[in-house]
Amino acid sequence: MNCGLLTNKNEPVPLKNIEVELQVQGHVATVTSTLKYLNEEDNPVEAVFVFPMPSGASLCQFSAKIADQEIVAEVQEKQEAREQYDDALSSGVQAFLLEESEESADVFRLSVGSLPPRQSASVTFIYIIELSVQADHSLQFCLPAVLNPRYTPAGTGGGIVSEISGSTGIPYSLSFTAHISSPNPITKVESKCPLEPLMFLNTDHTKAKVSLSAGHMFDRDVELYLHYQNPHQLTAIVEAGAPAAQPGTLMGDPVVMVSFYPEFPESVMSSMSSCGEFVFVMDRSGSMSCSMHNGPDAQERIACARDTLLLLLKSLPMDCYFNIYGFGSNYNSFFPQSVQYNQDTLEQAVQKVKEIQADMGGTEILPALEHIYKQPCVLNHPRQLFIFTDGEVGNTKDVLHCVTSNADFHRCFSFGIGEGASSALITGLAENSSGHAQFITGTDRMQAKVMQSLRYALQPAVTDITEDWSGLSFNRLSPQIKSLFHGQRALIYAQLKGEECQNPDAKGKISVRYRLADQEVTNTVDFSLKPAENNGMAIHRLGARSLIRSLERDEQVDGADKEALKARVVDLSKQSGVSSSHTAFIAVHKGSKQAVKGPLVKRRIPTPMMYGSAMHFCAAACSAPMAGIRSAFSAPMAGIRSARNAQMAPIILGCSAAPVADMCVDLQLVECDGGFDMTPETLETPKDPLMQLISLQKASGSWEIESTLAEVFGKTEKELIEQIPAQVKPDVWATLLALIWLHGFKIDAQVEWQFLAMKAVAWIRSQKVVNQSECVQAGNALLGCQVKEDALGL
Repeated sequence: MNCGLLTNKNEPVPLKNIEVELQVQGHVATVTSTLKYLNEEDNPVEAVFVFPMPSGASLCQFSAKIADQEIVAEVQEKQEAREQYDDALSSGVQAFLLEESEESADVFRLSVGSLPPRQSASVTFIYIIELSVQADHSLQFCLPAVLNPRYTPAGTGGGIVSEISGSTGIPYSLSFTAHISSPNPITKVESKCPLEPLMFLNTDHTKAKVSLSAGHMFDRDVELYLHYQNPHQLTAIVEAGAPAAQPGTLMGDPVVMVSFYPEFPESVMSSMSSCGEFVFVMDRSGSMSCSMHNGPDAQERIACARDTLLLLLKSLPMDCYFNIYGFGSNYNSFFPQSVQYNQDTLEQAVQKVKEIQADMGGTEILPALEHIYKQPCVLNHPRQLFIFTDGEVGNTKDVLHCVTSNADFHRCFSFGIGEGASSALITGLAENSSGHAQFITGTDRMQAKVMQSLRYALQPAVTDITEDWSGLSFNRLSPQIKSLFHGQRALIYAQLKGEECQNPDAKGKISVRYRLADQEVTNTVDFSLKPAENNGMAIHRLGARSLIRSLERDEQVDGADKEALKARVVDLSKQSGVSSSHTAFIAVHKGSKQAVKGPLVKRRIPTPMMYGSAMHFCAAACSAPMAGIRSAFSAPMAGIRSARNAQMAPIILGCSAAPVADMCVDLQLVECDGGFDMTPETLETPKDPLMQLISLQKASGSWEIESTLAEVFGKTEKELIEQIPAQVKPDVWATLLALIWLHGFKIDAQVEWQFLAMKAVAWIRSQKVVNQSECVQAGNALLGCQVKEDALGL
């Protein structure tokens, strides 16, 4: 599917120039992208603009200029916008409406009217986004090539999702400039794309400018990595209110953004808890038999889940407690209650994991959770839930209410599997229990993401977070932070009140106190209450977005004053220009305020229900009846839209007489529960050598010499036995070989096996091997590796 400016026949209008301006303020950015097109035909064309939003971004302004006519999108209350849209259609005037789905609207299709022959058109959109923190503490900004067309030289084929080539074959030009402002000095800006030299705009290096080198072809994403001094230092940026806005309103008052990115000392990072109650809750509904992705050699979701459970079981610390639940239309558990982790219970669990199938019908998670919460907690073993699901449920509010009610007694790590997983459910499970959410889509490896969450569960987290605003008068815009894991950052937004904000010399101070590994830590920052200049409204809008999301969650609480909350959401949305579940973008002519021509509307439709939960479309089994409709989950759309953001399926409807096949419909994955033969097949030992090695490890962390282990190494059992060094026990030798093999052949998957290796190292140390160096040398020689003893952690 193309994106960009298209004719009503879905043909691209030639793109001539892209101008992108990035305004960075600390950890957030405003992106302004202007695309200029030219109708090279001798006839007018009806033009449509198709635009997918990047993940985590919020559109706050859209405009298009066709010849001398300018179209501007404005936010209005949703029902009013719908009525204006319907009135326009009934009077013969075309209009467009953009509504947000329950989580986000990340793709829209918008008619911008008729483009005269040989005339130019320009489209400008502005969005705001929080920059993501990387492992090296840099901040990443990504301009996805899918948002703008990639240049593809003539004759090279293509196949790129968003390819839009000019009919003449002449490539368009791209200009990209970033203006960076930070409380801390900017040390460097990196990119995989060629950049002009970084230009500092002041002596303390807190303001800088950088541009993309001329001639860049948009054949890959443009990524910037911003490095600031003292990345863990608490920082605060105050943004002045809009001059035209009423004082006392969110947009009229200054807003402060505090960046809280706590440092985890090495001593904390190396400490792993040996206690805990780990409860794994696995979706076994019918749709788990679908493939992980549409590519070749894709595993079934349930098969990948089995491998992941095996890896988790092998990675648990000795003497912790664990249990495994499966849920569908009903639920069951491996053990009546959580059991202590040892070799016997591990073997029982591994055997049962091998028998897991997608054979339990619908997706009813609430009864399973209620049962788990009724089980007594194990003294001195904090309860940690790991929940895996590929769908959504019809009672999300009840599920989240149940989790919130038990938040003081557990943490929840949630995993959304595949494109259809509900972000409301997955994110809500984690947010309401101080846990962490992950989404596993496309070719993502489930094991790597799950092991990252296990690290979070085993390592200390920042908890007991409190703030002292030193007497400042403010309205908090972002929710209270409950906990942060290693590598996570929180942005705190607050609207500043009071007369002191009018004093150019006034100072503010905020202290954030927290607990990390039984240590009390305090971070403090002083900042000016009166910003020297207005750098745009990104901080105000992101603060408004945060507050809107919180208010929308409050609406789901039993007994909430829904009408009052809705009124506040609508007011904030209209003030800030950030859409919400109760507002929509509608286009008007600038100046005339008349609805503009445009046949397409984005509306939400409820999806059918089965077994009390939303159905999900299983591409392998249920696609035939839908052949006339392009699903948003089909392969050509994979790079444009992440459908996990749709809880109620948004649908784009045309009021022109377009055939059904030309409509782009966001379908929910329909869960094939209960109508298919789910007869379990005979499960063999995993063919993947890494999974085979993992399956052979003992609960203690050791391995034993056996033929299946030798097969992983490409050896025979006899060869392993013959090469055992003198005075070394066979299980020590086998464990050393396993460690050497992991480091020598699977180092790129270290995140998946790091806990197994830590257990193995601890076990070897307990054996007090006298000729350890000699053993490592012999193991390298046998396996054909060159792994150093230090690298093994011994």
